[in-house]
Amino acid sequence: MSSQTAPARLTDRKRAAIIDAAVAEFRQSGYAATSMDKVAATAGVSKRTVYNHFPSKEVLFVQILEQLWERAFEGTDLAYRKDRPLRAQLLELLEQKFRLLNDAYFADLARVAIAAGLHAPDLAQELIARMGNREEGMTTWIRAAAADGRLKTTDPLFAAEQMQALVKGFAFWPQIAMGQPPLTPEKQKQVAESAVDMFLSYYA
Repeated sequence: MSSQTAPARLTDRKRAAIIDAAVAEFRQSGYAATSMDKVAATAGVSKRTVYNHFPSKEVLFVQILEQLWERAFEGTDLAYRKDRPLRAQLLELLEQKFRLLNDAYFADLARVAIAAGLHAPDLAQELIARMGNREEGMTTWIRAAAADGRLKTTDPLFAAEQMQALVKGFAFWPQIAMGQPPLTPEKQKQVAESAVDMFLSYYA
């Protein structure tokens, strides 16, 4: 995508231009209204070139969502440290999560992805299947803390999802579904601290 280092080869530059164009079209028009013709025109390449890289709109969309997923993983990749307080580490994880949730690019594509999944459940299931073997940083962190005996859980994924729900109920779903503005720094701090304290009161 445009924020990454420009590819050196012409074919890679064209692929990157197609992805950037598709992101712009999906963000502006949504999944259903975006066509490969529109993507080709926005990218400044032929329709054949688009299809040479991506055989269908579904494949192109899944590629974009995979990059979105990668961006989400990059947001919470702090490693567990046994020499630091749990609360401080969790607050750092949530601070990174808030930076991702406040990213307009991430929010726009999340809206497109959710809308596409509602109208094309097969596409949603394909994406879930392709991502099923991935593990987010929060889950990895909880797994390590539990293995170290500092958290009490036999299901780190469930515990991570609980933590995510405590945050996204304030900082994701209201913004995605109801168009509310991102949380202020003060509200983010309140949500993060209360979520961490609730989490630790149960699991620590």
